[in-house]
Amino acid sequence: MISPTFITTLSAGLLYIVLTIAVYQVYARLQKSLKKAWLNPMLLSILTLIPLLLFFNVPFEQYYQATYPLNKLLEPAVVALGFPLYQHLQTIRKQWRHILILLLMGVFIAISISFIMTLWIINQYDIAVSLSLKSVTTPIGIALTEQLNGNNSITAFAIILAGLFGALLGPPWLSLINVTSAKAQGLAIGAASHALGTATISKVSYEHAAYSSLALIISAVVTAIFSPLIINTLAHFLQ
Repeated sequence: MISPTFITTLSAGLLYIVLTIAVYQVYARLQKSLKKAWLNPMLLSILTLIPLLLFFNVPFEQYYQATYPLNKLLEPAVVALGFPLYQHLQTIRKQWRHILILLLMGVFIAISISFIMTLWIINQYDIAVSLSLKSVTTPIGIALTEQLNGNNSITAFAIILAGLFGALLGPPWLSLINVTSAKAQGLAIGAASHALGTATISKVSYEHAAYSSLALIISAVVTAIFSPLIINTLAHFLQ
């Protein structure tokens, strides 16, 4: 016999999932109709759901467990980003050396500047580590943070901010400074703002999606390999 507790838990879980999807869809339709980049559905959904959870005193752990099926859908969604990459594979093959060099430079500069500036301003190693790993996907960022004795919470928060700011401000900023090439915009957003930025700029064109996905993947791999060396070397000379 099914217990009342199980039915209550299942009902609450379905309610959280439906609420999350409904809130996101409302903002997605609003952005589509008004065509405003700052009306980012993910950002607005977060700003709506957090106050609701706090008002109704719903623990984050309870909400996270209930909406876990939505999190699992991220895996096929990320894989789907590989389709435009496949479409432009021939062009990418001809440019792979230049792309690799640019992304290596980008990763080195992003990590180094974030780490050095944080140490200079607040002089806290764990926060410097966490902020320097803001431009990779969350699993890699968290794993590297633990390895380098950073702060997981700060890393997760910084990664979300990097993704949201890249998604909101990245394309307009690149256009403002006259970076109009789809390849350049895609590489920049993918390298700086990982999956969130890539998902946003993918709506512009398949070419944007292909190069942003490529930058996301390569930057994550390069960061995982070289960030311990970069951070440990900088820490040795600066501390």
